[in-house]
Amino acid sequence: MAAPKFKFQMYKRLQQRIPQIYAEAKKAADSLNIPAELKGAFGLTGAISGCPSPLREDIEKFMAEESKKVVPLAIYVDQIREVIKEAYGDDYDAAPVNTCEAGLWVSFDSLFTPPMQGRGDNYRTRYISPMERHIHHQASYGRPFPPKYKDILADRGCTAGELGFYGKRQNNLDTVLVPLAGAEYPVHGIKYHPVPLLKNVKAKQSVENLAVAAKRHETLLSGFASLGYDTPGYGYSEKDKKGTPLLLKGIAELAQSYNVPYVIDNAWGIPIIGTSIKEVGADVMIYSMDKATGSATSGLIIGKEDVMVPIRRALGLHGNRYGTTASYGKAALVTQDPGKEGLSGQLAALRVLRDNPQVLTKPIDELYEIVVDEFSKIDSRIKPFFQIFKSYNSGTVEINYEDSWKNGKLGIPIFTIEDMYAGSNLFQDGMTQMGIIPTIAYDANIFISPGLGTTDNHGQLIHERARMTVRALVMLIEIVCNHAGIFE
Repeated sequence: MAAPKFKFQMYKRLQQRIPQIYAEAKKAADSLNIPAELKGAFGLTGAISGCPSPLREDIEKFMAEESKKVVPLAIYVDQIREVIKEAYGDDYDAAPVNTCEAGLWVSFDSLFTPPMQGRGDNYRTRYISPMERHIHHQASYGRPFPPKYKDILADRGCTAGELGFYGKRQNNLDTVLVPLAGAEYPVHGIKYHPVPLLKNVKAKQSVENLAVAAKRHETLLSGFASLGYDTPGYGYSEKDKKGTPLLLKGIAELAQSYNVPYVIDNAWGIPIIGTSIKEVGADVMIYSMDKATGSATSGLIIGKEDVMVPIRRALGLHGNRYGTTASYGKAALVTQDPGKEGLSGQLAALRVLRDNPQVLTKPIDELYEIVVDEFSKIDSRIKPFFQIFKSYNSGTVEINYEDSWKNGKLGIPIFTIEDMYAGSNLFQDGMTQMGIIPTIAYDANIFISPGLGTTDNHGQLIHERARMTVRALVMLIEIVCNHAGIFE
């Protein structure tokens, strides 16, 4: 077969060669001598909701002890509030929920959507979100504007129709999507689709783009939303002296100038040691606590007290009618209650972050060293294109290869988020063929984190296992690149 000349030809060729690629991946995995009991039981990240890390021994022990006690759930909620206030100050408050997505739902419904009560028809509102990664989370609660983005999520997910992704859209709420300065949005993948390449995003100019959009929509503007990550592959490489992404701070200042809330989706983030809502100046930051913190399945909303009042009220947490500072009652979104196990596990995880953060930071440091070492051994023809970063916010090591497409030639294949949902992301499904649970590996960006069979009961890195997973990834990338024809 002739070497591909155009992108679509390269991806068509990869699609045709999937059986060969997977066969070679399995053979490469055999050379690693992965123990039979580990195949399919360890992987590149323990921070994916579909397959979270096993609980650490300290979290499990605390939950087991609490399960035998009679404890009103409001007590756990108040203890979580205490930890958050100790970390961020008394002007901040917290509300635990069952998932991060639940936290997004209640935040958008409480802060961005127009009122349902009152005479006459309710008005429309719009919130502004950067055109960044994972927009089916933080940017999917309104109808996309401008209309050229109306089908941007058309194929995403496994449930179609009005109860699929489209069903998340709130009443009379629109999402204004704004491209970021310095970003590129080329089309890639077997599931051919635009990908956001964000390593070279310029914070100041991007905030100016967002300001132009805010001015254009100011009569309808009800808020801003974005991710809360801190790595280059997500567009947050420019930071202040404290390590706070300048783009986040700029959006916060813009929101304040319009007196509207700024909600940050920091799902794959870690409270206390990660991106600080206080340093950013945002109103709300939401976490998936079972992703990177080691908590049991739950989410957490942190925010300024004034905006947390309607959020806590919507969850049934904001006091009985006779006047208390807390309750555990019924409300519109009480279905998002995490329950006793989620609350106690979350409390235990937060206390570790407050009192002993090295439990989480030490494995990240050690994993970073392993990733750097293993990628130093990758095929010399593609080695220069990989850049590796470490994030305490997400508890991850980020691998970015956007620059492989800068020379005007075909680069390392970039798979899309649509490839992930369609089962055609070879960097993810190929790892599964090797007996290793994959990680997020699309948009020329790969996130690796400890936890999924690569740490012991205390959350500390098992170096041999972690190295095995990274080495397998390196092998798979070489195999896919060879079949892509970029070496020809």
